[in-house]
Amino acid sequence: MTVALFTGSLLLVIAIGAPIAYALIITGAALMWQMGLFDGQIIAQNLLNAVDSFPMIAIPLFILAGEVMNTGGLSRRIIALAQSLLGHRRGGLGYVVIFAGVLLSSLSGSALADAASLSALLLPMMVAAGHSKERAGGLIASASIIGPIIPPSIGFIVFGVATNLSISKLFMAGIAPGLMIALALAITWFFVSRSENVAPTPRASWSERGRALVDSFWALMLPVIIIVGLRFGIVTPTEAAAVAAAYSLFVAMFIYRELSLDDLKEVTFRAGKTAAGVMFLVAAAAIPAWMITIADIPGQVIGMVQPFMDNPKLLVFVLMALIIVVGTAMDLTPTILLLGPILVPVVTAAGIDPIYFGVLFMINCAIGLITPPVGTVLNVVCAVGKMEYEALFRGTLPFFLAQVAVLFLLVLFPELVTVPAAWISH
Repeated sequence: MTVALFTGSLLLVIAIGAPIAYALIITGAALMWQMGLFDGQIIAQNLLNAVDSFPMIAIPLFILAGEVMNTGGLSRRIIALAQSLLGHRRGGLGYVVIFAGVLLSSLSGSALADAASLSALLLPMMVAAGHSKERAGGLIASASIIGPIIPPSIGFIVFGVATNLSISKLFMAGIAPGLMIALALAITWFFVSRSENVAPTPRASWSERGRALVDSFWALMLPVIIIVGLRFGIVTPTEAAAVAAAYSLFVAMFIYRELSLDDLKEVTFRAGKTAAGVMFLVAAAAIPAWMITIADIPGQVIGMVQPFMDNPKLLVFVLMALIIVVGTAMDLTPTILLLGPILVPVVTAAGIDPIYFGVLFMINCAIGLITPPVGTVLNVVCAVGKMEYEALFRGTLPFFLAQVAVLFLLVLFPELVTVPAAWISH
């Protein structure tokens, strides 16, 4: 009865068009009323306690860092480096998108920021070179969702806080799967680009490549600083976010000198607006999360999936299918906040490594960013590239299928996640 009320009230409120944050608050209040625990003070207390968290400070700091990178020239230099190295190959601009997507993922941790950068800089170049606009946009959207998987990842921060898992371990475990997804995109692009008769761009000389490498050096140092700092315990994820924000500001203002004080005001405003939306979602999700614990919904879900508990791989397949369905209708952050606290106890009870499951969960949620009807990354690429939503999704389809294939390959062979994660962490 509790699970049915929770699911039904959430879907009903979303169906009538309420914003996700308000839907979460109403769903939590409905559970409180059903259990005879309704109290406005409890609602207010949960809203405040959810954002009164040291790890959550990392979210606005990484968002600020991402905005500074886009405005201050760091992202542009990363893309220029990728183009100098790979642009001369057949379909080379597509490989530039993928390579730049991986590098940008290690800078911003946000799929939306990466999608905006790649769309603005590379989509016009790909169209001018003769690539299909929808196919080019589909590749850019697909490469952008590596952002929540490779550290630093805002999604992993939210997941770690919501489920009480180590954010640093989640970060380290996401590196290898993120690179596998990039490889899958490159293989798919190899075959897709064969059907397009597009001449490659001229090969950059070694001196041009050297200049691009030197020019992007300070941008490339940021992921090195973050990953090395986390790997050796020099910084926590929150401290890494502060380092990223301070470093990107310093480089953009004093080394590249592309960020003025007037630009900084606009960048800070955009980052604050984005961070406020994310933090309000986190606060709103605290109410149903608290009620999920009180009502023992994870225990009820364990009872529902009991036939699968003796077969971990089958259980993970079932849960991945559930998350894919939810991801088509909800954005990444609310999906994490709603399902994370419910499903992590389920997989832990089945003897599945929760860090491994967290990586699969994040990949699944990231894929949801390019899945209709919501698909927020698709919306960003559509807005920047001025194209139709349906046409863009058709262009995304082969890359979407490749990413789903990687996800289920990781379900079949957990060692593809756990072994690299253990090697990187030790």
